Amino acid sequence: MGGFLPGRVRQGGVGVGRGSEAEGGSGKVAILRFVPVSSRAAMINVTIANFEAEVIEASMHTPVLVDFWAPWCGPCKVIGPLLEKVEAEYAGRFKLVKIDSDQEQQLAAAFGIRSIPTCVLLMNGQPVDGFMGALPEGQIKAFLDKHLPAANELEAQAEEEQAQEALLEGDTEAALEKLQAAVQADPENDDARFDLVKLLLELGLDDDAKVAFAPVIAKASGVRRLDSLQRWMNARDAQDGIDPDARAAELQARIATNKRDFDARFALAQLLFAYGQWTAAMDELLEILMRDKTWNDDVARRTYIAILDVIEPPKPKVAEGQVPPEDPTVATYRRRLSSVVLS
Repeated sequence: MGGFLPGRVRQGGVGVGRGSEAEGGSGKVAILRFVPVSSRAAMINVTIANFEAEVIEASMHTPVLVDFWAPWCGPCKVIGPLLEKVEAEYAGRFKLVKIDSDQEQQLAAAFGIRSIPTCVLLMNGQPVDGFMGALPEGQIKAFLDKHLPAANELEAQAEEEQAQEALLEGDTEAALEKLQAAVQADPENDDARFDLVKLLLELGLDDDAKVAFAPVIAKASGVRRLDSLQRWMNARDAQDGIDPDARAAELQARIATNKRDFDARFALAQLLFAYGQWTAAMDELLEILMRDKTWNDDVARRTYIAILDVIEPPKPKVAEGQVPPEDPTVATYRRRLSSVVLS
């Protein structure tokens, strides 16, 4: 990639920083949410008047490929139809717009355009890469594939979002179906898998949850939310064949005799965790942490965090730039943990 991309592009008060492979590691840029455009939208001719909406704002949700061209440019007439063909084939994975560099010289100058055709890819409001000249179709696709999410990733994301909407409406059956489809579409989507296993456990389908969890069990220790699921499943397994009321009474009697009986406190927290008594379980774990922060290889703190992960609800959608509100129970118990650990 040549050095034509500017360090900053300003239009309508919006600053756009340059992206690079060095910053992102693999060259792919992390995007919070992609909103696919229609599989065959009408070609959009961008001017300085609609640049903010059609390029900057649009790229916050969907990658935007800007084609700088001019009516007199022969190679532009070659690559233009190719770009439109690729956009149709990619079915919403990116949005294609055209800027006439003769008519929109201010925009061309802002992007440092030196020759045409030149194409610039924007994601999250930033130019991340580009190319000059009339590349063949195969090279155009190779360029896009370096940066765009795969079709199966987009499918999984859409299924997961629909699952969360179904859960908000109380339709657990539809949510379960959507989460299963999301994991099938993109087995590497840990967020979808977390939500699927969590829902299966909430429905009491522990065996199904273990089957769904099995493909990621090897990496669970290195992925916090997956580790949290495993701790929840372990807590539930530990209660097999146990009368919960009798066991709770036994453990509470031991604690009453010796407040530093951490084994009894942790066993009680596990029991409460298994039966969905979230705050009571965290209260027992806090009692351990207040007396011994690193007891038994930090298991109390790790289990406490696992409970927070399990009970945290999905973040509600908010307007661009706003921070979604935090669940009050999760917020309160996060503060309590910080207060104890940092004291």
